[in-house]
Amino acid sequence: MIKEPGKIAKKIVLLGAPEVCLYHVDGGKESVLIGGGMAYLAPQVLNQAETFAIDVKKLRRLLILHTHFDHCGLAPFLKKSWPWIKVSASQQGRSCLSDPKLTQYIAGLNQAMIAREGLEKEAAQLGFGFTGIEVEEILKEGDRVPCGDLSIEILEVPGHSSCSIAAYVPELKALFASDASGVHYPGFIFSAGNSNFDLYERSLRRLAGLDVEAVLLEHYGAALGDEARSLLSQSIEAAKEARAAIEQSYRRTGDARKTAQEITRSILDRTPGNFLTEDVLFGVMERMVKFIVKARKGT
Repeated sequence: MIKEPGKIAKKIVLLGAPEVCLYHVDGGKESVLIGGGMAYLAPQVLNQAETFAIDVKKLRRLLILHTHFDHCGLAPFLKKSWPWIKVSASQQGRSCLSDPKLTQYIAGLNQAMIAREGLEKEAAQLGFGFTGIEVEEILKEGDRVPCGDLSIEILEVPGHSSCSIAAYVPELKALFASDASGVHYPGFIFSAGNSNFDLYERSLRRLAGLDVEAVLLEHYGAALGDEARSLLSQSIEAAKEARAAIEQSYRRTGDARKTAQEITRSILDRTPGNFLTEDVLFGVMERMVKFIVKARKGT
């Protein structure tokens, strides 16, 4: 696993921070950014673009693989800084980013992270708070996005969110899975079937069938070689264990909220320095628990 920003594979540079990553893919005459990051990363990404000699004039697209607050928060600043890039996402992603209530929620969580990092003054000066973003290009299953001498295949992988897509570069055998493959904390995989756990597991099995030499995640870096080839199978097993743990807890508590609290505490204990706040993680777990309980009852 490679977590630190820098060149990590042929034609791929990891940007951002270990806990929130985005990627520059260089196709020669043109390039793309994959992942929308969080707003607080703006100063780092600008510095990294210069340090790693990225020719930003070659950038053609910013691919947002799903629209959770920690995967699109930097997008408005990137579009403002490099206005020639085209912002791309799924149809459902565009719908989400057109919802004023949702964009306000995204803005609030990104602003909270800016405050947590002590960057309020810098954010005001550079203007990297989340201000909303227009999706200019819709991506769907089977689309092939040009990137110079590379092509980027789009796969719809719902389950983590209803708007989740993944990107696969066959020439590099590189899979940009975002959170469709779970969140791979050091030593622990969080099975993030936030919107539909059944679809999340189905998407995992689909991704596991790809020929990969690199799996590039938007939290905690990228897996290469043998680590990449085993990552999806590990995610599948982790999902089975997560479902079993939720079912076991619910049988004991008989209460979805109590089960969500138990699982949330367990995750926080295993992920010191978690970039997600307890209330956000609890909200995710409560939705997951309710889905799994309902699915088990067959209703």
